[in-house]
Amino acid sequence: MDGPTYALPATPKQIADARSLALRNQTLLPWEVQQDCRSLSAWIEAQAGLKPVSDMDRLPTSKQVAFAEKLARIKRRAVPDECFRDKGLMSKWIDGNR
Repeated sequence: MDGPTYALPATPKQIADARSLALRNQTLLPWEVQQDCRSLSAWIEAQAGLKPVSDMDRLPTSKQVAFAEKLARIKRRAVPDECFRDKGLMSKWIDGNR
């Protein structure tokens, strides 16, 4: 006979750990996950295994920069400064100037 199952609430330490991981990985901590001890534990495990997002991950690669500068010389125009701070913008600039 199956009885009702009750969800145990998450502990304050679990919530603190989860918030810390959410900040480190720059992700959202879902409200539903915070309500249950088991689901929060699974979320923490999954997030702990991820590589932390760093500012260096957002920068364009040296190959992107070199290629963009080569294109800029050929097209006789400058690569915008914001492209040197974001690899996505650099990629779009390269695609638009091939």
